[in-house]
Amino acid sequence: MTMFRGRKPAALAFGTSGLRGLVTDITDLEAYINTRGFLDYVKARDGKVSVAGDLRPSTDRILCAVATAIEDAGCVVEYLGKIPTPALALHGIGHRRPHVMVTGSHIPFDRNGIKFGKPAGEVLKDDEGGILDVVSKVREVEYGRSAAASRFADDGRLKEPIALPAVNDRGAAAYIERYVNFFPASGLSGKRVVVFEHSAVGRALLVEILTRLGAAVVPTRRSDAFIPIDTEDITAERLAELQEMADDEHGADAIVSTDGDSDRPLVAGIDPEGRVRFFCGDLLGIIVAKYLGADTFCVPVSTNDAVDLELGNVTKTRIGSPYVVQAMIEARGENIVGWEANGGFLTGSEIEKNGRHLSPLPTRDAVLPILCALYASAERGRSLVELFSELPPRYSKAGLLDDFARDKSLEILRRFEPGDFPAIRKELRSYFTRELGFDDIVNIDTTDGLRLYFANGDIAHIRPSGNAPQLRIYAVANTEARAEAIVKHALSEPNGILRRLS
Repeated sequence: MTMFRGRKPAALAFGTSGLRGLVTDITDLEAYINTRGFLDYVKARDGKVSVAGDLRPSTDRILCAVATAIEDAGCVVEYLGKIPTPALALHGIGHRRPHVMVTGSHIPFDRNGIKFGKPAGEVLKDDEGGILDVVSKVREVEYGRSAAASRFADDGRLKEPIALPAVNDRGAAAYIERYVNFFPASGLSGKRVVVFEHSAVGRALLVEILTRLGAAVVPTRRSDAFIPIDTEDITAERLAELQEMADDEHGADAIVSTDGDSDRPLVAGIDPEGRVRFFCGDLLGIIVAKYLGADTFCVPVSTNDAVDLELGNVTKTRIGSPYVVQAMIEARGENIVGWEANGGFLTGSEIEKNGRHLSPLPTRDAVLPILCALYASAERGRSLVELFSELPPRYSKAGLLDDFARDKSLEILRRFEPGDFPAIRKELRSYFTRELGFDDIVNIDTTDGLRLYFANGDIAHIRPSGNAPQLRIYAVANTEARAEAIVKHALSEPNGILRRLS
């Protein structure tokens, strides 16, 4: 059954452990059906289900629909308030409870999403089919109810939304203590850190953690309006804004921030001339892994190949945290970690350092990589710029085309599926030309998307987003200027490489 009282609701795309879509498409009915389906899949009965949300204007309404589904499933809503996704996951995993986060992460404010977590952690790719099957059964039931018997009006709104219970602040408190107890007390004394607060849900927690660890913290530019920060797509305008912050706070050692649900970090250093240097998430992950003494590394295929040059044997996965989590589950090692090109860092085993222990948190986290980078800098007496300059000189840049239909993205990938390599390479050379600075294509990796390796060391990786109408380009090169040029050639309008490929 696809019709609800004469209308056909838009299907929501299942991406990284949950759903995303336009706010207008995430009706109360759709949020309810998908949450009920998830809870039926994990067989949640009679216990508590932990929920939280980000600061988007649409989040409260969707949270009420989620809470209604939880109560109708026979469970109790435990509302942890507006806290980071990793803080909710830490609480849910620690108490062996299903957990649901209402967030659109880094995507624009006119969209939102619902991220589901099992008692053991993230929803994995093997779970998706089963969840969608149960969701379809719940949909049949809800669409089949009469208007009088249904909780929903004809437009999909709840007739009587339930009120959320009082906030339980234990989730936020445990997340703060996780890091205050692991890192040496006063270890950031002497560090002046600017926190770009914007509309990040974890902004207050980040300020508190840094302050309690001894840093002189300068919170700045808090926003009541939602600002989408994509740590994989730091634009020239965003860099200019970071430079303004550095200019306003002379003597600052770092500028840090997160995306909307605070599971992806933003870390920037400031060189001796006062210029801001943004550090890509895949390079940040190397610093974090080394600081934690990790011996087993799991990263997506899209990461900067400096990871291989610096760390050696690295497991490469498809793009998306569920793939990284699965690789960590299957990994053999004592100190298992993973991270993504966006900087979100995951721990797959307990980490011990200087007699202090950090429990596993197999979901993206922004605060851990921020702290590790700052502590590595402080303990070695090196600035962040100096610290990152020690890594192999490989530079990353990423960008995207928004509102790019997914079917068009997939058609591009189908055209270049493995087959006649010389013919495929010849066609691709008509787009990645010598006039644009590209050398011969020496290898093509289709693990996830289309990753092209060129003889001069350039890498260009094209991939559609898994949960948004976006086509992304990841570039790696021997200079920062060349990586930026690759992205510029790919995204330029109206006839950039990505447009011409479509």
